[in-house]
Amino acid sequence: MSEHVWSYRSTAGHLAGTVLTGYKVEAIDGRIGKVDKHSDEVGDAYLVVDTGAWIFGKEVLLPAATVVRIDVDERKIFVDHTKEQIKDAPEFHREKHLDDPGYRYELGTYYGLGGPFGGRMV
Repeated sequence: MSEHVWSYRSTAGHLAGTVLTGYKVEAIDGRIGKVDKHSDEVGDAYLVVDTGAWIFGKEVLLPAATVVRIDVDERKIFVDHTKEQIKDAPEFHREKHLDDPGYRYELGTYYGLGGPFGGRMV
């Protein structure tokens, strides 16, 4: 699973080229923020989510495989983790992590094989 953590699931409903910036992001247990930046490059797809006041205005980086469904009409993205699981992920700093392969590996491990979810998405 870790090698696929940076790819959208075929069942998520993502169409390459769809602009997701501004979409609301919903965890299993509620809204976590909105998409500030995204990539849909094959093997390197992700969402940068502005969490607003939820976790003190920080951003989180979510690998594409965390996305279970995209509702284009409602402009919402649903992910398969709780707010707490997302909050506990390795801390993200845009200026140093977007192009950092070590951070990407750490985050991929957290959400994929070897992470707290035992190689499965919850």
